Amino acid sequence: MIKILWFLVIFAVVVIAHEFGHFLIAKANGVRVVEFTVGAGPILLKRQGKETLYTWRLLPLGGACIFENEDGLDESEKKKKTGDAAQELIPDTERDRSLPAASVWVRIATYAAGPIFNFLLAFFFSLIVVGMSGTDGTKLLSVVEGYPAEEAGLMAGDEIISLNGERVHLYREVTIFSQLNQGRDVKVVYERDGERYTTMITPRYDEQEGRYYMGFSGGIYEKCNPIDTIKAAYYEVRYWIKVTYKSLFMLFRGEASVKDLSGPVGMAQVVGEVYEEASEYGILTLIASMLNFAILLSANLGVVNLLPLPALDGGRLVFAFVEAIRGKPVPRDKEAIVHFIGVIMLLALMVFVMYNDIMRLFK
Repeated sequence: MIKILWFLVIFAVVVIAHEFGHFLIAKANGVRVVEFTVGAGPILLKRQGKETLYTWRLLPLGGACIFENEDGLDESEKKKKTGDAAQELIPDTERDRSLPAASVWVRIATYAAGPIFNFLLAFFFSLIVVGMSGTDGTKLLSVVEGYPAEEAGLMAGDEIISLNGERVHLYREVTIFSQLNQGRDVKVVYERDGERYTTMITPRYDEQEGRYYMGFSGGIYEKCNPIDTIKAAYYEVRYWIKVTYKSLFMLFRGEASVKDLSGPVGMAQVVGEVYEEASEYGILTLIASMLNFAILLSANLGVVNLLPLPALDGGRLVFAFVEAIRGKPVPRDKEAIVHFIGVIMLLALMVFVMYNDIMRLFK
């Protein structure tokens, strides 16, 4: 039960941060927010504010910030969809507080605020985690004898600066680069005694492990001073953003399958596993581990929502930027159809992912 509670708390915090971003920018610019909801499906808890209904719903499937007349339909069409009684709740004098009535730049800021708040939340949690545990710099702990790294001149104590021109600050960035590089030659820039050197490494395939290795190890966590903590927290968020978009590119290129995606069921299972492993080492380790998962989830949600796909914040941003460039909006009914199709596809994907998550539980 406590594992489920941990998942629900993490889920709620990440979703609330996202929706609060939309909410805050909309309210600051006079846009009416009809409902602020966490979850989906039947309402478990609700509270009516001055003009916004706050709800907590049964299923942990995201959340929503519902704006007045968000679909941009005119009043006659709106009445067909919601009925005259619902319309009477909003005085005619306040019709201009609908989202479509706001300027295009207000809408752009409102759509972008959700993902931005996820990145800010991830940064805040990263400050806590780095402050507690330190960070894994790119200094090498050891170099394996007879492997390509030693042959290229690397030594224990060297600090990796970049790989194929990609700047790295965390040893996990080195690890993920090695895993995705698939044996291709690597141009390594490293630092020794204040001097920088460049060398080439051709990773060697290890038959037993089934992957390529350059032949060094690192990843020792070291405590940071306050300034370095801020820098390391930024690199932490950047790392998870990088992992997310690289994973998405692998999915689009066919190097990964949609079967590898995880939804709420899969995430709850991961939280359970993290809890089992971390709880053995005390409450501080447990908190740090859960915060790490929240960082991953928040950064992931931010990146995914910025994808230029219908129904997502990124898809709405595309229409808003098109409007800003053309000087007039795309017809609202056509935009609504595109987003409706996007919602249907997104729901279908969520059902598919949930099915795979459940099937994995029985393997």
